[in-house]
Amino acid sequence: MISFLTFDSFITKYILICFYYFGAIVIPIILWITKNKICNRFEICTSFKNKLYDRFNELSISNRLYLIISAIFIFLIMELAWRMIFETVIAYFQIRDYLHTLQ
Repeated sequence: MISFLTFDSFITKYILICFYYFGAIVIPIILWITKNKICNRFEICTSFKNKLYDRFNELSISNRLYLIISAIFIFLIMELAWRMIFETVIAYFQIRDYLHTLQ
């Protein structure tokens, strides 16, 4: 407890892990809900969404599947990048802790 109060040990790793899970799980859900609220509120967004649905329905089944797989792939790459950012920051703090113990 003394090392925590004197800042000899950091809680950064645990806080970063919490922020990672918050960002990986909660933020996409919040963005989806916000997008739906904005589209329901503004007329131009609703008409644009309807045009997108019409264009999507005009595509062949193989092109629809390609578009859906591409969107899922992009989402997974973004999640991977989010994870890598946090791993890098956590590694930085672990290196800092290791170097601090060498002194």
